[in-house]
Amino acid sequence: MSMRIRTSALTALAVAALAAGTVLTVPSASAAPKAPASKAAAPKLLSASQLPPHPTSSWTAGPATEGFPEALGLCVSTEGVPSYDYRYREFRTDVDTGAVQLTVVADSAALAKGLAKHYDDLIRTCADRIEKASPDVAAESRDYGKLPVEEGARVRGLHTETSSGANDVALLSVGRDGRTVTVVKWGQMGDFGDAPVAAFKKTTTTAVNKLY
Repeated sequence: MSMRIRTSALTALAVAALAAGTVLTVPSASAAPKAPASKAAAPKLLSASQLPPHPTSSWTAGPATEGFPEALGLCVSTEGVPSYDYRYREFRTDVDTGAVQLTVVADSAALAKGLAKHYDDLIRTCADRIEKASPDVAAESRDYGKLPVEEGARVRGLHTETSSGANDVALLSVGRDGRTVTVVKWGQMGDFGDAPVAAFKKTTTTAVNKLY
């Protein structure tokens, strides 16, 4: 979804997507919460220049921020996962296009693998959950495949259209390097034809390579 998605879609969907039974359990999710990570060991985040180029506007990067970004709340949430320290950065353009990157370090590579699968499953099933929760919204997802970077990454697309004609498209990816998982999202008004899939795959590859 666009970071500045129309209120008619976002207000209804952000609540409904979670209300429709989105909780999935990560293996060993009952493990003790992770102790706060060292600031010096925090995974590196994308810079503005590493986002898919916009034809009419440059990207502006926000600060690295502790916590979980609301911009991922529509399809990805902290429900059903251990209490980790999350870190993210949001990006914007001067037009209706935005992006966000989340990083989280799990207690072990095995837990990180489960967490990455959990997030990918949430993204994969997001369109169905949206339609079940909001009858006035048509949603479609696409699988753009895996990327051969570190322990792997996958890119998916999501398009939504409300009964009033509002269209939004998003590209979302999940990648992992050892104990660290990252989720990247790009979004704007439009449909799949407006999505820079090749450039977003490059952005995802860069994001995973920068984790450590």
